[in-house]
Amino acid sequence: MSAPAWAGLIIAGIVVPLLFPHYMTVFAFAWCMVVLALSWDICGGQMGYNSFGNIFFFGVGMYTCAVVQRDLWHGVASGQAQLVLTAPQYLIGLGLGLVAGVVAAVALAWLLGSQILGMRGHYFAICTLGLGIAAGEIATGVDFIGAGSGMVTPLMPAGLPGKEVFYYVFFMLLALFALWLLSRLYAGRFGLALNAIRDNEDKAEAMGLPTVAYKTTAWAVSAALLALAGGGVGNLIGFIDPIDVAFAGASFGVWMILMAILGGKGTLWGPLIGAFLFYAAKEITWTYFLGWQRVMLGALIVVIVVFFPEGIMGWLRERFPARFGDTSETTTSEDRP
Repeated sequence: MSAPAWAGLIIAGIVVPLLFPHYMTVFAFAWCMVVLALSWDICGGQMGYNSFGNIFFFGVGMYTCAVVQRDLWHGVASGQAQLVLTAPQYLIGLGLGLVAGVVAAVALAWLLGSQILGMRGHYFAICTLGLGIAAGEIATGVDFIGAGSGMVTPLMPAGLPGKEVFYYVFFMLLALFALWLLSRLYAGRFGLALNAIRDNEDKAEAMGLPTVAYKTTAWAVSAALLALAGGGVGNLIGFIDPIDVAFAGASFGVWMILMAILGGKGTLWGPLIGAFLFYAAKEITWTYFLGWQRVMLGALIVVIVVFFPEGIMGWLRERFPARFGDTSETTTSEDRP
């Protein structure tokens, strides 16, 4: 990413909430959507492995963070319906919870990825879909995390900015970090290896590329970003439901795929653009078409898949190759894993 692009993104991130201070939560979720889209695109776009179960790591990070926050200061506010902490306790618990969430998600990504990522095509997609669904059902039966009744996260203490402002800054910094990290990874050997797997995995293996190791590493990076986003979302909402929040495959799980496709999967800017546009469209339909919002979003999904299969960046690259480069994906259907 060029310096002007970074500057424009940071300035917009600072100025927009100042102009519209009553929409801080909306803007916080918009940045969160950027993280979700970028994390899915690591495997789905750059590597060509369309996963439907990345929501699993989102939920693992959310629950792990919340459990650490709760149990780290167990007994500090005994008898209260919701844990109330001091500012230092809250920040320490949140920091340790986020780190624990990343460790848990990455460990599971390595453990599961070494087996699941040996599959290809629709076998891989179906297996990952079952992973997210199974995790949600299991969580509803675990009393330690509230089972089906859900789990409440600690209240934001006095001495810190309002919850909306705090998590707006958190998600903006997380999105910028994800952009920086992925721009560095894609520019090096790691990015070339992922693209080689996407273009023709058999040829990549024949040339000595350790494809399973690269695929597992890519899934682990995606899991780490999703775990951080999950920990933040759990605290921003304040309540974790196993099906509708933590392992919400029908919402967050589908949205991250659609956002990457809309913007142009396999690119760095595509998921970012797609996330902002999709979330803006979702908020508009929820505001002005209440009762029909799912119909409108369903129609938007059809439009995206039918008319923008290569996404916005793919459309721009096809029509303005001198400015935007090659098409976002150069593989044919025969080359896909």
